[in-house]
Amino acid sequence: MYRTYYQSEIGFVEIEGTEAGVSAVKLVDQIAPASGNIPAHLQECVEQLDQYFRGERNEFNLKLDLEGTVFQKDVWQQLLTIPYGKTVSYRDIALAMGKEKAVRAVGHANGQNKIWIIVPCHRVIGSNGKLTGYAGGLWRKEWLLRHEKALIAPPKALEQTSFAL
Repeated sequence: MYRTYYQSEIGFVEIEGTEAGVSAVKLVDQIAPASGNIPAHLQECVEQLDQYFRGERNEFNLKLDLEGTVFQKDVWQQLLTIPYGKTVSYRDIALAMGKEKAVRAVGHANGQNKIWIIVPCHRVIGSNGKLTGYAGGLWRKEWLLRHEKALIAPPKALEQTSFAL
């Protein structure tokens, strides 16, 4: 397992991978020593994340090494189809998979996604249009959606916060 880091506007991003591809992209509070001899696909992930945060990239093209159940991988494949700057509901994902009663299971699989931003779980919202759970915190989900111009009008709760967008 290899590891490297990227400092984003919303925190440290830890990137892990194998020789086969990127296996985890997650937010961390602090960094540990990076691995020596980082594979090219992890270096490429750092570069593509930097382009994303600078507003120069709206889709990723990386070798991924996803680990999960067949159902989880199916959900993650659906997440990869959500266009930059768009949002869908958990119900939309379930319907696209032909499993309309699996909304909660889709939500759970979405929460198990280890490849944050690249497999864009932040683009999934509640059927009522509200932001719902996000492992990195709802403020980060909101930041990402604003960055992608998927959210335009500021919600009332945001008007009272002090973090910069």
